[in-house]
Amino acid sequence: MPSRLALVRRPGPRLADGLVTHMGRQPVDPALALRQWEAYVRALRDHGWRTTEVAPADDCPDAVFVEDTMVVFRNVALLARSGAASRRPELPAAREAAEALGCSLNAVRAPGTLDGGDVLKVGDTVYVGRGCRTNAEGVRQLRSTFEPLGARVVAVPFRRVLHLKSAVTALPDGTVIGYLPLVETPSVFPQFRPVLEEAGAHVVLLGGDALLMSASAPRTAQLFTRLGYRPVVVDISEFEKREGCVTCLSVRLRDLPERARHS
Repeated sequence: MPSRLALVRRPGPRLADGLVTHMGRQPVDPALALRQWEAYVRALRDHGWRTTEVAPADDCPDAVFVEDTMVVFRNVALLARSGAASRRPELPAAREAAEALGCSLNAVRAPGTLDGGDVLKVGDTVYVGRGCRTNAEGVRQLRSTFEPLGARVVAVPFRRVLHLKSAVTALPDGTVIGYLPLVETPSVFPQFRPVLEEAGAHVVLLGGDALLMSASAPRTAQLFTRLGYRPVVVDISEFEKREGCVTCLSVRLRDLPERARHS
């Protein structure tokens, strides 16, 4: 059986100071954010995921968005190098967590930049967005790391959102879903289905028919129910104020070495 382990990182005291790129700044309630994060982690655990906390980085306002620190394909972790220099201090503790799990480590080197939120894996196809956080050299290094492992890497340019997975994720059958006003090249994806709300474009596959998604997309949740899926809804409103979504609050690892499964 594939392993189900998620790296998570609790929100720090400076969450309200986090970066915003494509939206206006809104006030954030740190206490509510912590409760929402705890409910998110509980939803993962309730569906069979073991969670490991990456050490806090309280001086880094965006550190809770731990997905951006790495991309994992099979048992290889490619440590990111964000296009936002202020986020690079988030990396050392994430590296330590990946090492502790027994992942084989690689790292993006300058002048390459890469955020994990720009990478969408659908089977052995790895879509990587080229936007404000990931550049062509970052894409090249990701390709050189994962193609020898059997990945097919597809670069996807975009400009309307912060990360590729701010615009698209995928259902268990491989269908890519997205909110059309934010998806510039839906033809890149062999199977594409538009959804009704921006937050509806973001799902985490929990296993079986369960989809973790935001409470901000009730009409899309109804659509997924009609398609035979089971939405697991969490309120992440405080993270959405910082351009976050359900994917970026964890790194999901499904093909870990045996030692990591029992650590």
